[in-house]
Amino acid sequence: MVAAPEAPLPLADRLNEALPQTQCTRCGYPDCRSYAQAIAAGQAGINQCPPGGAEGIARLARLTGQPVVPLNPDHGVEGPRRLAVIDENWCIGCTLCIKACPVDCIIGASKLMHTVINDQCTGCELCIPACPVDCISLLEVTPGASGWAAWSPQQAQASRARYEFRAARLDRDRREQDERLAAKAAAKLKELASPSNAQDPGRA
Repeated sequence: MVAAPEAPLPLADRLNEALPQTQCTRCGYPDCRSYAQAIAAGQAGINQCPPGGAEGIARLARLTGQPVVPLNPDHGVEGPRRLAVIDENWCIGCTLCIKACPVDCIIGASKLMHTVINDQCTGCELCIPACPVDCISLLEVTPGASGWAAWSPQQAQASRARYEFRAARLDRDRREQDERLAAKAAAKLKELASPSNAQDPGRA
């Protein structure tokens, strides 16, 4: 018996796979998947991703059947890949950059120095405005190469995996926090309703 051919991926999934997965939000959406979904729904142009550059636009054009158009300058310009570098002499260990990093590539602890895992940094720049002491700079690491020439499919896949893992972790943390608060509230209500806490009519 011949196996039935696999159904093609939905357009939004194929568009998401064609994006560089830097999760930089420069497209105007909270992450690459949201941008892909907006393109598929006809709510966003294919030219809003500076990290993907001209090659990225061409890939999205092929998937959507749209003509290739220049990158929309309102969303930035195509350029070399850059890495975030933390000046550890000035870092105060506030952890704000750790919270801002969409791919968990900054490590450190409260009031201790932070550092960037270079081969995992997507150059999204989201840590820059988060730093209250301006101790993060950007180092150009692919001079002469930009867009997909400076970023491989393997790097994009790894970046997406880290982003999805982080999102799942944050969601789990939120749910566990909600459960703890609900349990605490239930215990408090039970305590208030217990006979030992009931007002003695003779003392009213």
